[in-house]
Amino acid sequence: MARHFLRLTDLTPAEARRVVDRARALRAEPDLAHRPFVGKTLAMIFTKNSTRTRVSFEAGMARFGGHALFLHSGATQLGRDEPIGDTAQVLSRMCDAIMIRNDSQADQQALADNSRVPVINGLSDLHHPCQLLADLQCWFEHRGDPAGRTAAWIGDGNNVCHSWIDAARMFGFKLRIATPAGYEPDADIVREAGASVELMPDAAQAAEGADLVVTDTWTSMGQEAETKKRLADFAGYCVDSALMRRAKADAIFMHCLPAHRGEEVSADVIDGPQSVIYDEAENRLWAQMALLEFLLC
Repeated sequence: MARHFLRLTDLTPAEARRVVDRARALRAEPDLAHRPFVGKTLAMIFTKNSTRTRVSFEAGMARFGGHALFLHSGATQLGRDEPIGDTAQVLSRMCDAIMIRNDSQADQQALADNSRVPVINGLSDLHHPCQLLADLQCWFEHRGDPAGRTAAWIGDGNNVCHSWIDAARMFGFKLRIATPAGYEPDADIVREAGASVELMPDAAQAAEGADLVVTDTWTSMGQEAETKKRLADFAGYCVDSALMRRAKADAIFMHCLPAHRGEEVSADVIDGPQSVIYDEAENRLWAQMALLEFLLC
């Protein structure tokens, strides 16, 4: 039976650590002779634009000797309202895995329910688990095991925030989340995390003594019409140097990109010495490779 990866918790904590450890090993010692995916194909379905997700999966498959197919919804039958179950049945008879980046966790589940092969969430409205594998890899590489430490999420309680919540309970760290009223993360996802997560309205309080500070854009894809309102609502939630001074002196800063300097983060922070954003972005490649290897080998 195929193993799917639609949410970080689709892996056990031990499996998630195994994937992150493998990603670290792949980055530390790339082996171009290791080609376990010769003859294997990954179908990549995109209904949302992408840079890091597309490049990391495509490059990762190539490094492992396989092939990735870019399928944009506007250029496939899926974009003409073909039932997602039919798409799953067909693709899973021709390909060895499916990655989908869209705006519906429910559609991803429907795809998985009808697929013979692993389905991977490349981003949905609720979760972005592949991003968290890369982020966790980055935290391990820069500061060691996150267990027992504290991360501060500043900004929108969005899909990336939800995956950070899952990570907190799986990897044993505390996650403080500071959002404006009305932008809190999903209550059920917070409830599942129990004492691993603490919600608060004050960004400075959330960052106090944190080992890591992380944020994301205030306006995600599909929310562009809300930009003006969001800019007003999120005033005071910019991760700037004053906020970083609240964190530990050796705290690191993460952002999944793309970033809007001067909005959710100041230029001096994201381009400063505490920022690890480019290592974080590169790790999408190694984490994707480790995940694909885990699911297919």
